[in-house]
This record gives sequence, structure tokens and C-alpha cells, in this order.
Amino acid sequence: MTGLPYNGGRTENIRHFLTTIMNQAPHVAIVGATGAVGVEILSCLETRNFPVGSLKLLASARSAGKQVAFRGKMLTVEELTEKSFDGVDIALFSAGGGISLKFAPIAAAAGCVVIDNSSAFRQEPDVPLVVPEINPEAAFNHPRNIIANPNCTTIITLMALFPLHQRFGLKTVIASSYQAVSGSGQHGIAELEAQVRAVVDGHPVVKNVYPHQIAFNLLPQIDSFTENGYTKEELKMLNEGRKILSLPELKVTCTCVRVPVYRSHSISVTAQFEKPVDLETARSAYEGKPGVALMDNPAEGVWPTPLDSTNGDTCYVGRMRMDMAIDNALTLWVVGDQVRKGAALNAVQIAELLVNR
Repeated sequence: MTGLPYNGGRTENIRHFLTTIMNQAPHVAIVGATGAVGVEILSCLETRNFPVGSLKLLASARSAGKQVAFRGKMLTVEELTEKSFDGVDIALFSAGGGISLKFAPIAAAAGCVVIDNSSAFRQEPDVPLVVPEINPEAAFNHPRNIIANPNCTTIITLMALFPLHQRFGLKTVIASSYQAVSGSGQHGIAELEAQVRAVVDGHPVVKNVYPHQIAFNLLPQIDSFTENGYTKEELKMLNEGRKILSLPELKVTCTCVRVPVYRSHSISVTAQFEKPVDLETARSAYEGKPGVALMDNPAEGVWPTPLDSTNGDTCYVGRMRMDMAIDNALTLWVVGDQVRKGAALNAVQIAELLVNR
């Protein structure tokens, strides 16, 4: 199979690409293959039996030459260059916004459909922003051969809210997120581990990744602050939520907090709806919905924690109740593995949409 010639995204070429990959297993590349999300993408491709004609693992020159196992074979990591995408059909990018801005257009021009995990293209009007359980049809309209993967916290939050939106019509979201240190990459995990050890042993705490001690602490800042006092991370839930749900008037206020947890994000959400809400209908909204499940029996001590979702594909919803302060509103708690559903799994699911259509 060869890649799709890029011609500004004309519909006939997209149809040709989709027809081709239905007949043959696509040639796939992972950009950032040795990073945390790249490794998880590789795992998702293997465990979900994604059809792969050939697989190219791309990373920095520092990682080139490493050996990685995939389906019983050892693959050699290659250095990412402008020539890396010849003959590639689908490229899954997870190497940061700078790499995506430089190399995603090159891959697209080579005929490759790029699925990008960075924030580089999410708000571009001609780049779809896709959560397969919510707006799968958007994946098929990619005129620039680029599809954006949403922010991890946005994905997990919307997995909880979308079934309710379908029943009641979402109007306003008030959220606080509690985000694991793995959201900062391996360096965040290492800093938490080192600081916990230092505190327990009575040694000075060293701060490199975060501006304040993260061990035994909470940090109410993720990403840089903007002029209105919100951080860039907090504004992602507003802007991305509007785009994914096609709700340009959706109101969102959010506070994002880094917490001393290794993996999986948690979000406390109060959501107001257009239609009258009742708890029984709200709970039934999750029946049969892929990727999200209720874990909600407080009387028996049953509600989701980050550990419940870690290394899994399901987002769990609990503590659901009628809000006492806002009309037509529910308050709930949702957890999800931000490395899997918040990044790697969602990207692979987008690729599955393309090959299974």
C-alpha cells in the first residue's frame, strides 16, 4: 500500500484512501515511539489487533537504534527525518507540539493521514478534533490529512458528560480536575518519587519539574497562565469541548490541579442542562455506552478512584447526584487513564475508524 497523495484534501482522494486501507493493512508510523504515550500506542495496536502492513517507529536521534518488541518481532527505532513518511498511510504523532508543527504537514504532504496528540492543530477550523465515542463522523472530514486528538482531561470529562448531553442537552460545565504527574511525562513521575523518598528520609526536596513541592502537596496550576487568570490547560476544556460537541455557546469554567498521583486523572464536574434532569434517567444514560461505566453505590463504599482506571480503557463515573445550588444540574466524579483513553487509546481508535469504515 502506498500513501495518499495530498492535494488540499479533495474528497475523491479521501475516498480513495479509505477504499485502499479497507483492502490492505495500512502502513503505520509512530512518531515519539519511545515516549510514554508512544509506548502505549504500540501496546494498543498490539492488544486491539490493529491491522498493520508495516510499522515504522520514529523518535529523536538519541533514541534511534533502540530495539522494541511488537507482535513477536524486534523493531529498530529510526531517527525522525523529513523522508520518514514515504509509503506511510497513517502516522500517530506523540512527540510534542514543536515536532508536530514541523513534521505533521510534511507527513500529510507525503500522503499520510496524521493523528496528532499535541495541541498544535486542535483549534484549526479545518482539522477535526475527535473522540470516537462522541463525534466519529468528524474523522472522515480531514482536508489537511491531519486529525487532532483532544486534551486528556477534556476527553475524560466529555466521556462522562456526553451520554447526559444526549438526554438533556448540555448547557454549562463547572469542573475541577485532579491530574496525575504522568501528565508531565516521565520526569514528573521521577520527581514525585524522589521527593517522597526525600521527605520520608528527612532530606531536602529538590524541585525541577514543578515550581513547588509535589510530594504530599497539591499544585493549582497546570500550564501557563493567560491574561484572564485561567491557565492554558483550563481553557482547553472550554474550547475543545465546544468544538467536539458542536456547542459554540457552551459555558465552561475549570480549575486544573496537579496531584501526587502517578497515573489517571480525576475530575469533579457540575453540569447544567437545557432540559429538566432526573437521577434515574441520568443513570440509565450510561447503559450500553462504550468506554464509560457507572461505579456508583456510595452506601456500599463504591465510587471510582484513579487506581480503578489505571492501565484500563474505561472511564468510570460515580458520586452522581442532583446539584443543590443550580437548577437542572448534576454533580458527578469521573476518572480515566489519561495515558490510554486520554491519549494513546483515543488516537488508535481514530485510526480504527479510518480502517474499518
